[in-house]
Amino acid sequence: MARLLAIDYGMKRTGIAVTDSLQLIASALETVPSHEVLKFLKAYVLKEPVESFIVGLPKGLDGLDTDNTARVRKFVTHLQNALPDIPVYWHDERFTSVMALQAMIAGGSTKKDRRIKGNIDKISAAIILQSYMESRKE
Repeated sequence: MARLLAIDYGMKRTGIAVTDSLQLIASALETVPSHEVLKFLKAYVLKEPVESFIVGLPKGLDGLDTDNTARVRKFVTHLQNALPDIPVYWHDERFTSVMALQAMIAGGSTKKDRRIKGNIDKISAAIILQSYMESRKE
């Protein structure tokens, strides 16, 4: 079975998470500079089969678009052009950064580890992916 791959796209960094081959567990994979994410994804899909991409959709507490929403939509257009055979699904990413920080604290991460923004980005992607997987079960 192919993996699901989640993307938490940001202005500077992009967090990436994947499932195992049975699509049971979401795991943080990598944080890459946003300007290199398409190159990373193209290389990844050559090594591992990917069923679909799940992209975190930035929305405000009021449900409206944020400053980053247009950038993420533009990125998804580039992603769909670069890898047209892999479908892209949107998933709400509200609160994922806060949840990622809380998960790091609960997991015993040091303050030094929590200050590395890339760690939060890839854990946020894992939270997006886990939430997406749970929503499919419903």
